[in-house]
Amino acid sequence: MTAGLTLSGVAARLHGRRLFAPLSLTVAPGQVATVMGPSGTGKSTLLALICGALDPAFEAEGRVLLDGRDLAGLPTEARQIGILFQEPLLFPHLSVAGNLAFGLPPALRGRQARAARVREALAAADLDGFEKRDPTTLSGGQRARIAVLRTLLSEPRALLLDEPFAGLDAAARGRFRDIVFDAVRRRALPTLLVTHDGSDAEAAGGPLVHLEPVAAEGPNGSWKSPM
Repeated sequence: MTAGLTLSGVAARLHGRRLFAPLSLTVAPGQVATVMGPSGTGKSTLLALICGALDPAFEAEGRVLLDGRDLAGLPTEARQIGILFQEPLLFPHLSVAGNLAFGLPPALRGRQARAARVREALAAADLDGFEKRDPTTLSGGQRARIAVLRTLLSEPRALLLDEPFAGLDAAARGRFRDIVFDAVRRRALPTLLVTHDGSDAEAAGGPLVHLEPVAAEGPNGSWKSPM
């Protein structure tokens, strides 16, 4: 069994045409692999395919395996893959504690036990006392940290990052990136990062993949990248 996240010949088709050349890659536990490419190549579509949220208009190809387990046919909630987006996407009608509790696994039962896990997570992120805060009162950096905590509290076995550092100034970007990558390594999560920023890829330190748009396909399904 191969530990980590494995993509084998993964591609996405729209109206019969591949968006990008088939991708094969293994991301080891605790490693951050980076995917870069021009806008419209299908980077976010690739992440949706991996986590089981691919739009029905698209057709998936290839195999996605997590720790040797084929994820084909599994719904998003059964794949144990966390995802972070550029926007934190916190629920405005819930407190900070309510947002974090939403990410807790159902197996953790009991109001006190769940509340204790939330407090522990906030303390570890230097956000003590934020349980009752309204998400709309938080700074951009604080909202981003809450989104990371919520994702990690769901106990994922792999992590997808869809440009979560974009929109932050250079100093905040570096700090937030360090927080995320440190959590990835401590928890041994195979992680796939989509970014347009070369400094993100350098900080990730893992494999770098450039998605290649497909200009034409032959009758046998072979592909050709543009010159």
